[in-house]
Amino acid sequence: MEIEIATIGGYEEVGRQMTAVRAGNDVVIFDMGLNLSQVLIHDNVETERMHSLDLIDMGAIPDDRIMSDLEGDVQAIVPTHGHLDHIGAISKLAHRYDAPVVATPFTIELVKQQIESEQKFGVENDLIKMDPGESMTIGDHGVELEFVNVTHSIIDAINPVLHTPEGAIVYGLDKRMDHTPVLGDPIDMKRFREIGREDNGVLCYIEDCTNANKGGRTPSENVAREHLRDVLYSMQDYDGGIVATTFSSHIARVKSLVEFADDIGRQPVLLGRSMEKYSGTAERLDFVDFPSDLGMFGHRKSVDRTFKRIMNEGKENFLPVVTGHQGEPRAMLTRMARGETPYELDDGDKVVFSARVIPEPTNEGQRYQAEKLLGMQGARVYDDIHVSGHLNQEGHYTMLDALQPQNIIPAHQDLKGLSGYVKLCESEGYKMGRDVHVSRNGNLIQLVD
Repeated sequence: MEIEIATIGGYEEVGRQMTAVRAGNDVVIFDMGLNLSQVLIHDNVETERMHSLDLIDMGAIPDDRIMSDLEGDVQAIVPTHGHLDHIGAISKLAHRYDAPVVATPFTIELVKQQIESEQKFGVENDLIKMDPGESMTIGDHGVELEFVNVTHSIIDAINPVLHTPEGAIVYGLDKRMDHTPVLGDPIDMKRFREIGREDNGVLCYIEDCTNANKGGRTPSENVAREHLRDVLYSMQDYDGGIVATTFSSHIARVKSLVEFADDIGRQPVLLGRSMEKYSGTAERLDFVDFPSDLGMFGHRKSVDRTFKRIMNEGKENFLPVVTGHQGEPRAMLTRMARGETPYELDDGDKVVFSARVIPEPTNEGQRYQAEKLLGMQGARVYDDIHVSGHLNQEGHYTMLDALQPQNIIPAHQDLKGLSGYVKLCESEGYKMGRDVHVSRNGNLIQLVD
């Protein structure tokens, strides 16, 4: 069976992930993501109203025109998890393919919300839910799609595996090796080891290289939880304002913030559109059990009313958890830093960043500006209370040992970011140009003729 892989997006940057695998006449697309930084550098861009070709020209979504060079029919579109750099282009591109979107329940719900907000295209692809550990048949030629449970900085994440007569294709974006997660099940390393030793083994492993230049092992989410607990407990006697921010999609971290706010005698409240969207969806689908009186407000007027209530009843009684950890211009924390909300920051007020800066120039610049503005208002910034959702080098060694792939395709970084992973692979006996295939966006890699 011919096996061909199209590296469409995410092979020159962090963002707009998209990869297609052709097994015979059957094609499966993994991820259709957005490069948010390419949107943020333009003022007041509303992607919902934009045409896909304009977004492609901006470098915001994958240029999928290479798909016309794949001789086969798309059987499924498979996002690995609900982050925008993996699902953000589905509402712009999926309608071009007569294929269902297949994903875990939480991811499907987020995809559904993306499609409902779309104002340019009518996206009518079927949405199929599949749980980790389950499989489905793809086409009529002995190809099987399996979901293997992984741990990441969002719940319900998987690594999809395409089982072909020539061996397995493991799409390894995005994960960390967490054996004690705060929410959900541990990474299923037992299944990865089984796949590496079944039938014809692993023909190809496509791997996320975000942290491939970092030594050591990525800590568990429980480490971030205890760090956060320590920081917030240290503020227990402070009688001013405490504000926290984290990734809206990081439900485990939001859960910890809500619990620790209550421990130190403050009422938590979630503020910002994406904070309300992700946490509300997770609670509705029973992935998390928040207190019944937890307030979630996304609409601007509702948020400002909540800020007025906090100021009237006393900042010392509340812990707002807000959007804006990357310094996004229109996010809640940035508005607070500019003095554009009813919430007034005073000298000594605490701002807790339970998130790292995404290593990309636009984000780094915006985050720097936000922190400077907060400092100018007298706020004390507690930074980088976080653990990554991606594998460091020791995790990569462990995955290579488990899967023992015949071919490797590094992804999810620019060329500089890929270099550490290539070196790591070569230290394990692989060789660039032979079985390590460094690619660019828009390339085709023929694995089996």
